[in-house]
Amino acid sequence: MDGLIPAVIQDAETQKVLMLGFMNREAYDKTVETGKVTFFSRTKQRLWTKGETSGNFLNVVSIKNDCDNDTLLIQVHPDGPVCHTGTDTCWGEKNETTPLAFLGELQDFIETRYKEMPEGSYTTSLFKDGINRMAQKVGEEALEAVIEAVNGTDERLIYEGSDMLYHLIVLLTSKGLRIEQLAKELQDRHKPGWRKH
Repeated sequence: MDGLIPAVIQDAETQKVLMLGFMNREAYDKTVETGKVTFFSRTKQRLWTKGETSGNFLNVVSIKNDCDNDTLLIQVHPDGPVCHTGTDTCWGEKNETTPLAFLGELQDFIETRYKEMPEGSYTTSLFKDGINRMAQKVGEEALEAVIEAVNGTDERLIYEGSDMLYHLIVLLTSKGLRIEQLAKELQDRHKPGWRKH
């Protein structure tokens, strides 16, 4: 393509495809050097850093080649709307993270706490208290959720259920497990022919 390669731009957090642009070697090198996506504009016949006029930069998280080495996938953290029309994507779609996807982000944050163990953090205190205390907290929060389900309000049930889920993720992290593994287990159970083991 006359020295150009298509670059698919994807939000690293939401996984939403944001836009498609083209890069030449110089645009690629500048992208790697600055950490901000730079394209070769076919209409202007020059390098163009996305956000240079709007301030809505595309901050690079990763760059990958496809299997044929003829397309790039660039994962980014966008600073704002991506399309020149003001929409989140060039297809007019909203670029929002789903609340379910946030659970993985939350566990990433909890894993960072586990590695760094910052003083004054409640999560750090749970890890320091050990597996028995973490398991106990999951049980306590589950009981509180049950009480709210039977005698409380929906708002309080959501609150206590959130506490239970948070403490479960802390417990999973301490065991080297991920919330996605629970989701996979549930997904497998939903398949025809699944049998309890």
